[in-house]
Amino acid sequence: MHNPLMALEFTASYVRDSLDILRYYKRLAEGAVEQVPDEMLAEAPDGESNSIATIVKHLSGSMLSRWKDFLATDGEKPGRDRDAEFEDPFQTRVEMMAAWDAGWSEFFGALAGLTDADLGRKVTIRGEAHSVMQAINRGTTHTSYHVGQIVYIAKHFAGGRWKTLSIAKGKSADFNSAIGSGRASQR
Repeated sequence: MHNPLMALEFTASYVRDSLDILRYYKRLAEGAVEQVPDEMLAEAPDGESNSIATIVKHLSGSMLSRWKDFLATDGEKPGRDRDAEFEDPFQTRVEMMAAWDAGWSEFFGALAGLTDADLGRKVTIRGEAHSVMQAINRGTTHTSYHVGQIVYIAKHFAGGRWKTLSIAKGKSADFNSAIGSGRASQR
């Protein structure tokens, strides 16, 4: 059995915990995307939804804007075209994953340079004042929201080939029993 949250370690550091949680969400999305055939990455489940490639384009654009020069500049960079992030999705897995990695690198780099003493510092996003902690919360919740969409869409397109990324349906008791006996395995 596998529970990806078990990789989190005890910490009293908000910054470290945020990094750990974000790494978990990155792994979760990547585990989902790996299960989707290449030709389905730019397909949306319906006319009102976004494709995985579109969501990745948006998340990458958001992360690059928000976290580049995080403490010194507004999180909404002048060159960002948010609306364009929802048009013309990436057409290849390679292109999509390069943008994905670039966004995450910016996000992780900004957070890695912080300490808990920075949490009360002021930053701006679209001219609105935020504490560093509020900006981290905003980035984490925005990212986890879209990762949930990616997982849901990936599961839809993977169909019967889907391999669960956490505790399988109907297997909670087995998982809890294995945890209790110390036999739960990690991937």
